[in-house]
Amino acid sequence: MKQRRTPATTEPDHIPAVVRADFEGRAIQAEAGQSVGAALIGAGITAWRGTRGAGRPRGLFCGIGVCYDCLVTINGQPNQRACLAEVAEGMKIRGTLTRNSDAFSGQVPAKGPRE
Repeated sequence: MKQRRTPATTEPDHIPAVVRADFEGRAIQAEAGQSVGAALIGAGITAWRGTRGAGRPRGLFCGIGVCYDCLVTINGQPNQRACLAEVAEGMKIRGTLTRNSDAFSGQVPAKGPRE
């Protein structure tokens, strides 16, 4: 005789913890364990970096750490991939699209054949 299986419950076993971080002065909230990229997308922030030549907006592209479109500065450490870094309570996140960003040098990069 087969054992009877019970249906999965629709209620989660626990409610995920909420962590708070700061993106360029804007408070964001995310579930504990989310990547920085997922937290930014969840907060409605889709672009946080610009291309070298024309400064075209970039954000999450591959989401698995292969490309470098999602680079951010986290707690003062530049060039962190937002898709791989786990968001943490009190984390300070900066992009490269604004003058307030850590990576902004005030210089306009030379335009190359590709962007």
